[in-house]
Amino acid sequence: MRRRGLQGTAARVVAVGAVVGAVLAGGAVTSAEGAAKVPDPTTSTLRQLAKHTGVRIGTAVDTSALAADATYRSAVSAQFDSVTPENVMKWEVVEPERGRYDFTQADALVAAAKANHQKVRGHTLVWHNQLPSWLTSRTWTKRELKAVLKQHIRAEAGRYRGQVWAWDVVNEAFDEDGSLRDSLWLQVIGPEYIEDAFRWAHQADPKALLFYNDYNLESIGPKSDAAYALVKKLRAKGVPVQGVGFQAHLSTQYPFPEDLAANLRRFGRLGVKTAMTEADVRITLPADPAEVNAQSAGYTLLLQDCLLEPSCVSFTVWGFTDRYQWVPQTFPGEGSAAVYDESYRPKPAYDALRRTLALAPRHAPRA
Repeated sequence: MRRRGLQGTAARVVAVGAVVGAVLAGGAVTSAEGAAKVPDPTTSTLRQLAKHTGVRIGTAVDTSALAADATYRSAVSAQFDSVTPENVMKWEVVEPERGRYDFTQADALVAAAKANHQKVRGHTLVWHNQLPSWLTSRTWTKRELKAVLKQHIRAEAGRYRGQVWAWDVVNEAFDEDGSLRDSLWLQVIGPEYIEDAFRWAHQADPKALLFYNDYNLESIGPKSDAAYALVKKLRAKGVPVQGVGFQAHLSTQYPFPEDLAANLRRFGRLGVKTAMTEADVRITLPADPAEVNAQSAGYTLLLQDCLLEPSCVSFTVWGFTDRYQWVPQTFPGEGSAAVYDESYRPKPAYDALRRTLALAPRHAPRA
């Protein structure tokens, strides 16, 4: 997978630094309307600071760590008001054999979220990756595969009807040039699988927000243009596409998507919700002070653009600690992408998120 990155954002970083300095000087912050003060950004959790913004602050969750690591479990509960299952709602986990479902780990996450008063983002119903071997190892007719996909969506989304706030219904359906990915779904069913998936998910759970989710959508270009055109077309047909997720996997090696705010805005004008769904900022190791500063700026600018866009309902980091981070296995030589290090020490990026949330004006919940 190829992910966007950032660098060369000096002007915006200077502006962020000036505002953050004002927050630190003043301690607790008053909203733009002069209402009650929000919690002190130097001591409060992300969850506490996000409450007044109307934007949910979330993390992807490793359920094995959630069960075995008390420090991890405590941080998830304290810092975040929404959670996304990193792997345990993916097809290979929930239906390892055809017709045999295993929702044990997903159920545990949903139960923990309920106990912690957190929303759940379901991830993901339709993807080309992490599929069980029984699905990928045989030849299907179009009719057969449509029936299998429909059954899967109805079984999973239906199980959590009323318990999942939002679903990533279709994940990563486009290539970089804006063409549809040559997946099993496209090869056998054709482009209609996307429309079908959203309709079936809505039937299974009518109250859940239904998202299209992808990486490298942050900048305006062939891929995001294709996603925009698809969402516009589907909504014109009455297909219940209700949100677009911008994964926001960034790197300090590459330019930051300066047009992210404009891109969020154009999707919002289609009448859909938007969200930062998998945010992280990876670094070429070993990290030097410039990269650490760039990482903080990257997280801050992503969050700012979400806070400034009325359609943006949530900001989720793809794992909050380097102890369980996915980046080193996928990008050799890179890592340190989370806002906590491997020993659960907050990084400058974590403090930057807190300060940015403290500065946001007061809003009602956006979804």
